Amino acid sequence: MPRWIKIALKTLAIIIGIIFIAFLGLAYYVNANKKSLLVSITTQLNKNLNGKLTIESMDPTILRGFPGVSLSLKNVVIKDSLWTNHKHTLLQAKDFNVSLNTLAVLRGAIEIKKIEITDATIYLYTDTNGYSNTSIFRKKKKPEATVKDDEESSAEIRQFTLNKVNFVLDNQKGNKLFQFNISDLKGKMDYPSTGWHADVTLKALANSLAFNTKRGSFIEKQQLDGIFSVNYDENTEVVTVDPNDLKIGQDPFQIAAKFNLAKDPVEFSINIVVKEIRWKNAAALLAPNIRKRLNLFDMKNPINVKCDIVGNMGGGGDPNINVVATIKDNELTTPGGVVQKVGFIGQYTNNFATGKGFNDENSAIKLFHFSGLYEEIPFTIDTAAIHNFKKPIATGIFKSEFDIAKLNNAIGDDLLHFTKGSAKVNLAYTADIINFNLTKPVVTGLIDIKNADVSYVPRKLKFVNTSISLNFTGPDLFINNIRLQSGKSIVLMDGSIQNFLNLYYSDPDKIILNWKIRSPQLYLGEFLGFLGSRTYVNRNRKKSSNTNVSRDLNAVFERSKVNMNVKVDKLYYGKFLATDAVADLLVSESGIKISNLNVKHGGGFLRLNGNVFQSKGRNMFSINTMVNNVNIRTFFYGFDNFGLKGFKSENLRGNLFSKIKMEGAISNKGSLLPNSLLGNIVFDLKKGALLNFDPLINVGKFAFPLRDLNNITFSNLNGNFDVRGEKITIHPMFINSSVLNMNIAGIYSMNKGTNIALDVPLRNPKKDEEILDAKEKRERRMKGIVLHLLATDGEDGKIKFKLNKNKGK
Repeated sequence: MPRWIKIALKTLAIIIGIIFIAFLGLAYYVNANKKSLLVSITTQLNKNLNGKLTIESMDPTILRGFPGVSLSLKNVVIKDSLWTNHKHTLLQAKDFNVSLNTLAVLRGAIEIKKIEITDATIYLYTDTNGYSNTSIFRKKKKPEATVKDDEESSAEIRQFTLNKVNFVLDNQKGNKLFQFNISDLKGKMDYPSTGWHADVTLKALANSLAFNTKRGSFIEKQQLDGIFSVNYDENTEVVTVDPNDLKIGQDPFQIAAKFNLAKDPVEFSINIVVKEIRWKNAAALLAPNIRKRLNLFDMKNPINVKCDIVGNMGGGGDPNINVVATIKDNELTTPGGVVQKVGFIGQYTNNFATGKGFNDENSAIKLFHFSGLYEEIPFTIDTAAIHNFKKPIATGIFKSEFDIAKLNNAIGDDLLHFTKGSAKVNLAYTADIINFNLTKPVVTGLIDIKNADVSYVPRKLKFVNTSISLNFTGPDLFINNIRLQSGKSIVLMDGSIQNFLNLYYSDPDKIILNWKIRSPQLYLGEFLGFLGSRTYVNRNRKKSSNTNVSRDLNAVFERSKVNMNVKVDKLYYGKFLATDAVADLLVSESGIKISNLNVKHGGGFLRLNGNVFQSKGRNMFSINTMVNNVNIRTFFYGFDNFGLKGFKSENLRGNLFSKIKMEGAISNKGSLLPNSLLGNIVFDLKKGALLNFDPLINVGKFAFPLRDLNNITFSNLNGNFDVRGEKITIHPMFINSSVLNMNIAGIYSMNKGTNIALDVPLRNPKKDEEILDAKEKRERRMKGIVLHLLATDGEDGKIKFKLNKNKGK
């Protein structure tokens, strides 16, 4: 080896050794003076704080900061001056590592070059008055334009790292909540003359990104993974996030943003672009009030989406949200069916009408140049919109021309079957949306069917070369082949209004809508809205355009009568199930008239005639009912034991025959109003039995220990009850059973006031089973010892039995 190389290597080794010895000496110095240094660091940092910073302990870490000095701070806590009022700690970190400039330490200054925070919570809190705990940092005055050496310049953080950090921005005044669990965040910073620049890599979980906590969070529970390039301009006080790729969940997004710190409150704009994303994935990233509308639909192929969010951190409510999606040659699934070859530009905005705020009432989904195929039927919608998410309204112009044979795919061929012909549709519509279904539609336009061959399948009739024009402004209105489904109910309807327009102008009260209603299954609870009285709409009736006729159609229905012939295969109401139900109903402004209602139930049948007189919140009814050979257990179960506390359907057996005449009141929700019943019940129970009836068993196990009280049979049981509100008067009943005989009379109360007298002979009825003479058996019925009991209310709400001391007085 040449001599000069040996000398160079020895010199380099000496220099490295000197540096290492100096580093060890510096580390020793820091370790030996860590208490005084900790006090110095804490004091210096607190000078610029409107609050308090505390550090539990400080230790140097030799290798981490080489050749500089690295300090490990434990349990670092930063609290603002008003912490005792709001209790939200700005920073609480278990491990806080700081790398310092070596030369600065030697001359007694503190210059931070790198910060690492681990196992920490950063909580930025703003109360309802606008006070923020970030006010702990005093605003520095802008320095004069003087040139300083790098060693004399203020400390600049060059690198920072966050691991396992919970970041929260809680703005109570602006109803905003941002919360992220940061698993790993690394950043490098440069300081150009006008501010700073940072390159940041991020891995985090978004727990909340709520611009308005009343609406819910965006990107909730989504993983974030990406890179940011962030710039800050001191002159404009604007933070800019350059467009960068960020993975949200499983989809890559391009995100750009601006935050104007000079504004009070801080203004922001966020721009999001994703070239390909599934519809459901995109909807899952939005706030619940938007998501639940979009989840009604789906797209087979990915779509292109752009989103702009503009707002401020103040209390102004929602930001301005604008989403634009471009769809080409896709397949759309809707609540009404599947649309193929779909193409359109869709827009969501919560600023439908400028100046009316960013809210649900001013939100809209707009579709431009919509085209598609529904069951091979091509159609276009020039412009369609759904606006006002509080009370949604749909508008649009629907156009289509197609071979009418394709209509078989849409309606089926069990009613009408087309073999040739053409159809042309041109309809303008406006409709409210309730529970995401179109209702109260206002429709004007024509449906023209020409040169059609059609078979009416139920009657085996065939029509050829048929031309039909359905004009929604004609004198008659026909409504055919309607299938309604509400919840579990399925209703098939055909209806007509004769001479509609003439009556509309002259006497709308005489309009009668005739319906034929058929249903394989009907749940009455889903149609309780019919119980409520109609609201009278007083409009000035004038001869006007066809558009006005359509718009006022619903108001006319309010004043008209509806005649319904109903046939239902299965009828449900709560636990009640009937089959083969038929009835004629007349619905008018005053109420509902029920005629010839017949249903099968529990092996027998029920017949009913009655009226429901409707008023606001209270509906009076009167009914006459006959029950014939119905299983009493099924009957009681179906009507939820009629509110009786003592009897349950499981306690009863037998076939019921009854006549009921009753008046009462029910609410618009179908609930029986307390104390409203008034009427009479006459019944006869054949082959009846009382099973496992606890009140009787509790008494009988002492009085009749050798008799089977769990299964008390009746050859024939009849009675007559008067109902007055919550109290039922029991006319004298003579009960003959397998266990005991008794006479009953008195009052049963569904609340308080039960007072029933029972005369119970101790004689065992089985001793008289062999007596065939009815008169002799009747005379011996009350022989021997007779207990006179009184059934009254107990303290626990159950019926209690005691001796009737007043018997015979």
